[in-house]
Amino acid sequence: MDADLIIDKLVALVTTDDVHDPQSNHILAAALISRLKAVNRASNHATRLTRETTTAARQEMDQSHLGLQNLLYEKQHLEREIQKCRQFASMYQDVPLYSLEDFIELAPEQARSPEALADEHQLMLNRLSFELAERTRLDQQKKEILLVKKDLLKESKAKQTTMDNIKAHIDQVSLLASDIQKKVDELVLPIPPIVESSNRNTPS
Repeated sequence: MDADLIIDKLVALVTTDDVHDPQSNHILAAALISRLKAVNRASNHATRLTRETTTAARQEMDQSHLGLQNLLYEKQHLEREIQKCRQFASMYQDVPLYSLEDFIELAPEQARSPEALADEHQLMLNRLSFELAERTRLDQQKKEILLVKKDLLKESKAKQTTMDNIKAHIDQVSLLASDIQKKVDELVLPIPPIVESSNRNTPS
């Protein structure tokens, strides 16, 4: 039974002029109040479940946000590296390359073989080839990170919408529960106690 319907019945019962059977009215009122309390308990339970769901969704969104921040940091780092790689002149002598020490450490084994290191021309060709491969790799990483960022932003937006809907539902349920409690408090007190007349069955 809906809470408003129960309250309407209680109001009707309190305001009725029918006092011929006060005991029945008292029993009916007690049953209606018990039912109203059950509805109120159900509302409180639903509010608690919704709050728990909201907390879980918020924690999941926080984790997604943290992952997004990490990706953004890595993206910025890669963009700085790519920007460094792009700032080169047209002549290969002016191209900012990995240092020879870094090249020897990072390049494929065949590109830094003793024969290649001994040939200055071949060494420069290998270093330029390695530089191109590194820039291509970093650019690909940037594209992948941008795709991940796009997906995370989309997911974050969807979760924010869900949280907004849940919050609105919580506010609505809380307001309903508060109104029900106020109405219960107002209706319970006015019900007068049943007083048995000691002379009701005395013959006249």
